[in-house]
Amino acid sequence: MIREKRIILRNSGVIDPGSIAEYINAGGYKGLSMALAGTPGKVVEEVVASGLRGRGGAGFPTGTKKQAAAGKDAGTIRYVVCNADEGEPGTFKDKAIMETNPHLLIEGMIIAAYGIDSERGYIYIRGEYYDSINRLQNAISQAYDRGYLGTDILGSGFSFDLEIKPGAGSYLCGEELTMLESLEGKRGYPRIKPPFPAEKGLWGKPTLVNNVETLANLPGIIEHGSAWFRSSGTESTPGTKIFSVCGDVRNPGCYEVDAGVILDDLINDLAGGTRNGKPWKAVLLGGAAGTFVPYSCNDLSLCYERLKERCATLGSGAVIVVGSGRKLIPLMQSILRFFRHESCGKCVPCRIGTTYIHERSLEMPGAGHDPRISILEEMVNHARQMATSSLCPLGQSPILPLETLQRHFSESIATE
Repeated sequence: MIREKRIILRNSGVIDPGSIAEYINAGGYKGLSMALAGTPGKVVEEVVASGLRGRGGAGFPTGTKKQAAAGKDAGTIRYVVCNADEGEPGTFKDKAIMETNPHLLIEGMIIAAYGIDSERGYIYIRGEYYDSINRLQNAISQAYDRGYLGTDILGSGFSFDLEIKPGAGSYLCGEELTMLESLEGKRGYPRIKPPFPAEKGLWGKPTLVNNVETLANLPGIIEHGSAWFRSSGTESTPGTKIFSVCGDVRNPGCYEVDAGVILDDLINDLAGGTRNGKPWKAVLLGGAAGTFVPYSCNDLSLCYERLKERCATLGSGAVIVVGSGRKLIPLMQSILRFFRHESCGKCVPCRIGTTYIHERSLEMPGAGHDPRISILEEMVNHARQMATSSLCPLGQSPILPLETLQRHFSESIATE
């Protein structure tokens, strides 16, 4: 039986999230003090050595991002941006971090900023996250009062200012370049890349963009070292991972475990199994833009390298469990309705394509009618065309759930 391995969430529910004193007494800001005692280059080297991969979905090496953003030109204005938009359906881990331990995120952002020589940072957060915004704002004010933010932090000569920028709730703004457009006060339309943010990001300056969970790992890495971080997880996905488990389970919630945990253990040992006690039917990994896997994949190791071998995705850590008695067609229609609603309309393939495949899904006849599978095949073909011609990840997302649904559940859908 597996147990949680709480590192990021170790103080969640233990300390008062509104008290900087309790955070400090629990060891908070020690990683920052150690970082400021060394050089920015040492901070980046330690993150590179840790092998930390971004926890926002893509899994890109965090240290590589920091190296690129730091550059070689001294005196260049640089920014650190925390992507706290968290718009992926089924994902709520970042919300848990911000509301139970906001100072951990702030400390991680200051360390990241010191590593790339940035003097200003922004937390781009969903406007609907009222409690998260309030707790972060309170924590930022406390950090300024205690000298952890502002000018000459802890007498180090390093200065860093941080502010919150609420978004308007656009799913597309979870994509880093679209988010930067919104941060600049523009409409949330995707930029064409390259250039990438590390080269030309916020207001055309080098910008480091990381999500909440990624930044929350930095204090521990600096305090305990890269070897300590690599003692958890797998070789290619070191560290712990927070999974947002929901759907047809007895105990939905956020669970922090070693990366590489077995899917069935996560569902049965931590989330209490399915509500009816029967084996689950399917799991949607990574949220709406993720992949469906059948119960025959219950031995999946939830790390980037193993999931790639099985044509599945880790994404942001969403694990949406579908019980044995639930139908898949309504779930698929809900996903496609979501993509249709969230398309920004900038490019034709996505604007027209998301509308078309959603409308086709609504035409799926009831049980006992043959055209159902042919309609699914048609939607997959259209989604594949969208994936090769759309400007941003939203238009490239419907193919993932649709293709895996077709691959693993055609027989099930035919009999619903």
